[in-house]
Amino acid sequence: MDKKERARERREKRRQEISLLRTIPYSDHQKWWSSETIAMVTGANRGIGFEIAHQLAMHGLTIILTSRETAVGEEAAKVLQEGGLNVVFHQLDIIDPESIKACADWLQETYGGLDILVNNAGANFNYGTDNSVEHAEQIIQTNYYGTKNVTEAMIPIMRHSDVGARIVNVSSKLGKLHSRRNKIEDVALREQLENTDTLTEEFIDQTVNTFVEQAKDGTWQSGGWPQTNTEYSVSKLAINCYTRVMAKRLSERPEGQKIYINCYCPGWVKTAMTGWAGGISPEEGADTAVWLALLPDHLVSGKFFFERRETSF
Repeated sequence: MDKKERARERREKRRQEISLLRTIPYSDHQKWWSSETIAMVTGANRGIGFEIAHQLAMHGLTIILTSRETAVGEEAAKVLQEGGLNVVFHQLDIIDPESIKACADWLQETYGGLDILVNNAGANFNYGTDNSVEHAEQIIQTNYYGTKNVTEAMIPIMRHSDVGARIVNVSSKLGKLHSRRNKIEDVALREQLENTDTLTEEFIDQTVNTFVEQAKDGTWQSGGWPQTNTEYSVSKLAINCYTRVMAKRLSERPEGQKIYINCYCPGWVKTAMTGWAGGISPEEGADTAVWLALLPDHLVSGKFFFERRETSF
């Protein structure tokens, strides 16, 4: 049996393990949540976001399903409501500051805040081997700045509790710093991005802005950026770095006001975003997000996960 086959077997075995784990209900002493627990999932009108909202709702939480387009979001919420689930729709365009503020104000007024935020909304224009960077600015604005702006707006309204509030960022292994096939070639830049002691949001912003400028003027290939799904990979690299910077910042909050933030890769999922070419179902892709959102103990923060396991950045 060759290396590839062994890896495939290991992956399949892990998928079966997780499939089994998903069927085991949480015991009463593990359940820190109730129907009063408010979880918001961005970009939840379809795909992984819809499935995360669905699975969290199945655990008995109150779900705020958001979508940029009101009609499709209301329709998605209705599907879940008809299944007897506690799901409420609210419009949210993650690249519109007014929409973000309106959503945060509404959450505060209606529920007194938020317990769980799942940043799922995002965009991608490259499928398969296609690797255009013509949408670099839009991708960075949506996947990185959009996620960041929603997070910053929601942190002040996250409710205080003994178990802490949770933020889960849907990311990708394509954004790993040390990906064998897709890493950043500039060693100095890589070292700066992985040094959590000195890494800042400003430096992450500066890095993605440099990439956008190079994508615009056609010099990006000599910039040493990832060579596959480039614009998407850079946006997710930024999210992974931002998650670690935020974990450090949030760790300084006093007991009772803790917020834990992690990111994860759902895998290559069969959704509209992958042109339906993925290898796993949305149900499987949503699993780790739901698991991280509901972690009952050993609270972790600033980590990157794949298939319920911590993995390297």
